[in-house]
Amino acid sequence: MTVQDPGGRGDDDRAVDLSEDFVVLPEQTADDTDRGWGERAGGNDDWLLAERPPHWD
Repeated sequence: MTVQDPGGRGDDDRAVDLSEDFVVLPEQTADDTDRGWGERAGGNDDWLLAERPPHWD
């Protein structure tokens, strides 16, 4: 059994917006962030770079 479109238009006749700002999926999900991983804001990157061993230079 098939269901008929009450408007008489099929999917082929449907207008689709394909403009530049059309987003299908986000670039980054909420769980792919520092907060999503349970990390605190304002990391310690500066401290880690300052504490590099001498042989890393």
